[in-house]
Amino acid sequence: MTLEVEALERREQVAPAEKRRRWPGIIRAVLIALLLLLVGPYVLILLYRAEFVRPVSTLMLADLATLQGYDRQWVDFEDISPNVVRAVMMSEDGQFCNHGGVDWAQLQSVIDDAMAGEVTRGASTIPMQTAKNLFLWNGRSFIRKGLELPLAMAADTIWPKQRMMEIYLNVAEWGPGVYGIEAAAQYHFKTSAAKLSRQQSALLAVSLPNPIDRVASKPGPGLKRLANVVDRRARASGDYITCLYD
Repeated sequence: MTLEVEALERREQVAPAEKRRRWPGIIRAVLIALLLLLVGPYVLILLYRAEFVRPVSTLMLADLATLQGYDRQWVDFEDISPNVVRAVMMSEDGQFCNHGGVDWAQLQSVIDDAMAGEVTRGASTIPMQTAKNLFLWNGRSFIRKGLELPLAMAADTIWPKQRMMEIYLNVAEWGPGVYGIEAAAQYHFKTSAAKLSRQQSALLAVSLPNPIDRVASKPGPGLKRLANVVDRRARASGDYITCLYD
């Protein structure tokens, strides 16, 4: 019995020591994982600068992970109707050509409204939405916004404006499992991204904030009114799109 007791005591003494040695390894692994999650997107931004790379969004990856699948057909910027580019820009980010990824004046206005207890409007630029689509998640939170801002500025610095718009239009969601402007054009209007009309482009643009509830191919009176406003802005957008078209 004495030998058994001594062996048991030795095991009890060794176990805490092994646990103490294990904790630094676990902590180190967690820190490395966090570092990769924080630094990884910036490495991908450099990779996505190459025009032959065709990025996918986190929502697309989630659809794959849940075995739902998705429809996305990449199309180059030159093969996208200018009607779409103008409509999306004037609906989502009218100062796209003039800011460095973040529209600080618009963002400050939203912060002021929030501090005053007023209803706030969106201040996300196309680079911010692209960063969110590629690397982050949906939903409002200060954590996500804090991660989104530097990613948007980095992407806007590294990518030409045409590349930014090309990626955005190819990863944006336009319906359940429908990603990118080519799939959207075919899904909603049975045409290609190159042949979208002004009205079709405006309807797609105004559906972007909520493409599940706002169905571009089945617009209600409110969505039609918004589309008409965007179409008028798009027709007068010449001075705003010089970074995309000469």
